[in-house]
Amino acid sequence: MSHQHLTTFERTRIETLRSAGLSMRAIARRIGRHVYTVSREIRRNAAGRQYSAEKAESIYQERRTHCGRIGKWTPELAMILSEKLAATWSPEQIIGRCFQGKLSFKTIYRWLYQRLLPETDTW
Repeated sequence: MSHQHLTTFERTRIETLRSAGLSMRAIARRIGRHVYTVSREIRRNAAGRQYSAEKAESIYQERRTHCGRIGKWTPELAMILSEKLAATWSPEQIIGRCFQGKLSFKTIYRWLYQRLLPETDTW
């Protein structure tokens, strides 16, 4: 089952059809979406009884900026790891002695291959 977000065009259609007085079921039929999708969109993004497609789109964009994973990489962590690597510690030793349970040695290898860690003469 694929999930597709409402487009700006669909939000504008919802606003237009809602202001014309159509029911949620009629709006859903017209835009080819499930009635629950339309209902949830209006409930989440309507200010009082007024629904604005422009406002709903900006709320949607704001919500999208807060989704996704938060990475573990930080410049401070990169400096600590590069110091340990420069001292010829292996990623397995670094994890075993410093970051047990908080980071994976595979993550360090991945960061090395992605060149997220400063270059050292041993790597």
